[in-house]
This record gives sequence, C-alpha cells and structure tokens, in this order.
Amino acid sequence: MLIRKLMDCEEFIAGDNTILREILHPDKAPLDLRYSLAHAKVPIGKTTYLHSLKTSEIYYILEGKGKMFIERHPAKRSFASDVDIKKVGTMQSMCSVNGNDLPRESNMEEAILEPGDTVYIPPNAKQCIENIGDQELVFICIVDPAWKQEDEVVL
Repeated sequence: MLIRKLMDCEEFIAGDNTILREILHPDKAPLDLRYSLAHAKVPIGKTTYLHSLKTSEIYYILEGKGKMFIERHPAKRSFASDVDIKKVGTMQSMCSVNGNDLPRESNMEEAILEPGDTVYIPPNAKQCIENIGDQELVFICIVDPAWKQEDEVVL
C-alpha cells in the first residue's frame, strides 16, 4: 500500500506558474501507473501562463473560483461539468505569458469553475486558468499519460 501525505510532497513552481505538489508520478515511485496526479494552487488574482501539453489533462476544483480558458478544437469538445461554456469572441480576455498579459485568440472557450467542477483539457490545447475568487484556487490535476517537462510548451 502506498500512501502519500500532501505536505510530504515538495512544493515547486511549475512551468505555467502554478504552485504544484506532485502526489503520484510513475517516474518518482515504483508504481504501475500511466498518469500523474498533482495538487495545484493559483493565488488570488493570478492567472497561469498560457501553455499546452501533448497529453490530456483533467482539473478537479477543490477550493476557490476560477475562470478556465481552453482552445476550441473543431473535432473535439471540451467538458466543464455542467458549467456554461461560451466562445470568447473578442480580444478582451487575457492570459498571462511570462508575467505579461496578452490577448488570447478568439478560438478559446471560457468557463467559470467552482468546487466540485471537473474540466477536461484535450491534448495540445492552449490553456490557462485565472483565479477570480477571494481565496486561493486549489485543484487536483491528472495528466495522462504522466506529465513530462518535454510535453509542456509555455507560450
């Protein structure tokens, strides 16, 4: 039996500027596991950097309120629980890139996420999440296959 305590997992700043703790990763423990599981935090008023992964990703919101931005894929649908998803048709919405805000493309979808919501992020989709609440945004992140630095591109 393997049990990991969250506070025993090293906290670090991920490439997209998320505060992360890797809970389970097949490269870091003797596990027969395809995916990686991480605990993520975004401080109040902050937005992760616009980025993409070659792999699929799932966020499950534990605390706080966030605005998720995911690139629209014509052949694939994004899923955000029962949350209303709408197309961003203007260049007013922003994602942070290396500390600077810049307009996102109009092919982005956005959704408000709250505790209990789950969002699926397709492989290669540009994405970011903004903390729009009055407390830290905390979520679980599952990456399948397991996250690798070379699979992530910060835009």
